[in-house]
Amino acid sequence: MDSVRIAMLGGGFVANFYMQGLQDVGGHEVVVVASQREDTAQSFAQRWNIAETSDDFERTIARDDIDLYLIALPNFLHRDIAVALARAGRNQVCTKPLARNGVEAREILDAVSDSAGIHGYAETEVFSPAVVRAEAMVRAGSIGDVLWVRSRESHSGPHSPWFWDPAQAGGGALVDMGCHCFEAARYFHGKDVRPVEVMCWADTLHHQTKAEDNALAILRFENGGIGHAEVSWTSRGGLDLRNEVHGTEGAIFTDVTRSTPIEAFTSTPSGYVVEKADAEQGWVKPVPEEAFVYGYQAEMRHFVECARTGAMPRENYHDGYVINTIIDAAYRSSENKTWEPITL
Repeated sequence: MDSVRIAMLGGGFVANFYMQGLQDVGGHEVVVVASQREDTAQSFAQRWNIAETSDDFERTIARDDIDLYLIALPNFLHRDIAVALARAGRNQVCTKPLARNGVEAREILDAVSDSAGIHGYAETEVFSPAVVRAEAMVRAGSIGDVLWVRSRESHSGPHSPWFWDPAQAGGGALVDMGCHCFEAARYFHGKDVRPVEVMCWADTLHHQTKAEDNALAILRFENGGIGHAEVSWTSRGGLDLRNEVHGTEGAIFTDVTRSTPIEAFTSTPSGYVVEKADAEQGWVKPVPEEAFVYGYQAEMRHFVECARTGAMPRENYHDGYVINTIIDAAYRSSENKTWEPITL
């Protein structure tokens, strides 16, 4: 195909990041945006110069002129939309987490397994240029055998009300941000190394919500390696993304939001600084090209090329299912205060 024709499903926060990532990807056209609300779709289309809008997902999925569907919707809509796309044989990509829990993720995985379409799991962490470079060093043997991966994902809280309702989101900070940390651990240890058990603490320390706003988890792999996840919705100072990879012969550290190449002191508001920033003046550390730094550009380029060639993406719904299964075990551990097995 000369140009991959894309349907954006959703017109909110992550859809805007996807569009930022797609700006530097050639050979595609976003031809329609579909949202539950027509006014949201129209506002999004106006911002990004998209010709068509829709508030009917079923009709949009039924179109025969779309090459790739990007699911940028709230968690509670993922299963039904992904299954409908699979049954229609469509190529699809879904934002993280794949589903609210492992049961829903399994339903999605079973549906796409019987579908002619490709499926991509949009986990930005493992497309971030810094993380990709670090993983290449690991695979080259730079730090010996990986022993321990520590990842931190934190900010001061979600941007949409549905995140605060565990029935809609599937949980709180653990499902929202732990998915990044657990996939980073799999990425650095190697996806051929099976996760076997997890120990987790999760609690609500500050926010008035039914969901946990902080969590710590230890993920153990079959070779004895460890993944250590720290997630928070009460962390001030903007988005905090960090990884440490410790091996027998060295260590690698990534920090894309606090160790930026720009640092400034401003006596007046400086404008947008970083995702979830708490202040726009004083000492600020703006993140240049967030879509590139976080991995949105790299993942969108990869998914567009996979739609063009028919190749299965390197991050796909099997990965999303594994992550949902790990998170389910982590929630059980938090309740039972014991190590919980991970059954895939």
